Amino acid sequence: MITGLDHVQLAAPPGSEPALRAFYTGVLGMTEVPKPEPLAARGGCWFEAGTARLHLGTDPDHRPSAKAHAAFRVPDADAFAARLTAAGVPVTRDAALPGVRRCFALDPAGNRLEFLAEEEGQTAAD
Repeated sequence: MITGLDHVQLAAPPGSEPALRAFYTGVLGMTEVPKPEPLAARGGCWFEAGTARLHLGTDPDHRPSAKAHAAFRVPDADAFAARLTAAGVPVTRDAALPGVRRCFALDPAGNRLEFLAEEEGQTAAD
């Protein structure tokens, strides 16, 4: 039986780690977590915030997916969208889910990211 989600892994081109670190720690406010020594030589970087853990691995043939994405819960999706916009990150807002405020943005490797929050008094199951 599955008891939880450990992490999400996205890919990025080799050499993109400095831009990824600046984005995930500086713009998103995540904390970089050192990769275990046997994996560190492979490149990439790991980040976390709360219970969300994101691993970015390098892939010389990296092509960002137009649909696949990591989704992060945030306290206020509109405030988070404003934070991204202020940092120069283009944001696409979406109102397709009733009771949910969400937006999408791309990381420096072109990976699609979703940021969502339930509207006050709502849950995703409503």
